[in-house]
Amino acid sequence: MFKLDNGNNINNFAKKRILISPLDWGLGHATRCIPIIQLLKKYNTEIFIASEQDVKNLLQKEFPEIVFIDFKGYRIKYNKNGNFKSKIFSQIPSILRSIKNENYLLKSIIKKYKIDIVISDNRYGFRNKNCYNVFITHQLEILTGNKFLNKIIQKINYYFINKFDECWIADVAESPGIAGKLSHPKTFPRISFKYTGLLSRFKKRVSDISINYLFIISGPEPQRTIFENELKKIAANLHGEKVFILGKPGVINKTSNEFNHAEAEDLNRLINSSEIVICRSGYSSIMDLIACKKKALLHPTLGQTEQEYLAELHNGKNGFLHLHKLNDLKDKIIELQHVPTANSYTNNLETLVQDLMINANSKQ
Repeated sequence: MFKLDNGNNINNFAKKRILISPLDWGLGHATRCIPIIQLLKKYNTEIFIASEQDVKNLLQKEFPEIVFIDFKGYRIKYNKNGNFKSKIFSQIPSILRSIKNENYLLKSIIKKYKIDIVISDNRYGFRNKNCYNVFITHQLEILTGNKFLNKIIQKINYYFINKFDECWIADVAESPGIAGKLSHPKTFPRISFKYTGLLSRFKKRVSDISINYLFIISGPEPQRTIFENELKKIAANLHGEKVFILGKPGVINKTSNEFNHAEAEDLNRLINSSEIVICRSGYSSIMDLIACKKKALLHPTLGQTEQEYLAELHNGKNGFLHLHKLNDLKDKIIELQHVPTANSYTNNLETLVQDLMINANSKQ
């Protein structure tokens, strides 16, 4: 039987109704919610997930018993040429409308399902005054490539975050942690904030190495398809066992060494069975690889400042190298042999969830 910090029995908090919604910006926001959902289920809560179809396809395979609610995301678009900054700034009015709209639509969901707690992974409008609201992020400082603009964006970021009851920072507390200055800024939001520790659905397992190169392809279109096509050309010249995971949940898998999507258990097995992983430098991917103590080459999505920063932050550390150019793949594979793997990190989710139950109960 679980015990809460203040001595209350967990059964006093059973059947809390919790609504979770990850941002539809790739699948990383959804995958890092998996360990949170798993722990909440242990507390006998009723969980609901509001999401777009791609997120639903991924999470429904992990949690088929959970009620899913169709909920439009921000639907951020990318340029083929990687000019991400100009593209994202042009979409700010649309994003702000989405934030306002999701806040309005959330009211009807809360009323229909009698929600007690709302957990938002980077969805700024996903909160309601009649619930206890948690915001999950690792980006307290958002990098734009311009210091002055960074400060403006941070003020806007904190304006929305401060409307929540508390903020969970997806990183370890000790700087630089895993996200560096993204999650360890000079100034913090006014609301209560807590570090989750390493937030990954995966674990290190003793496994025979049966795959020489595991290619994990992810991210929003059209960059996902471009990455896939380029990697397949280069991989054709590599000797050894190769496996591709194409990052297309909801599509039927093709062959034994090419998967459109791998569920958490299968992907955990594939990573642990691999000698080297080649993937994007998305934050959730980095946390998953650290959890498995796996070596990897990190290739940022073109124009994504955050991924470029993270690839450089971990270059030569934690089992990673920054793969600037895909054509340098062979040379980087040799260099990677001399890079030490990551330290062990734990998470604080048990404490965070216990505190959440107590705080939510107090508010209501």
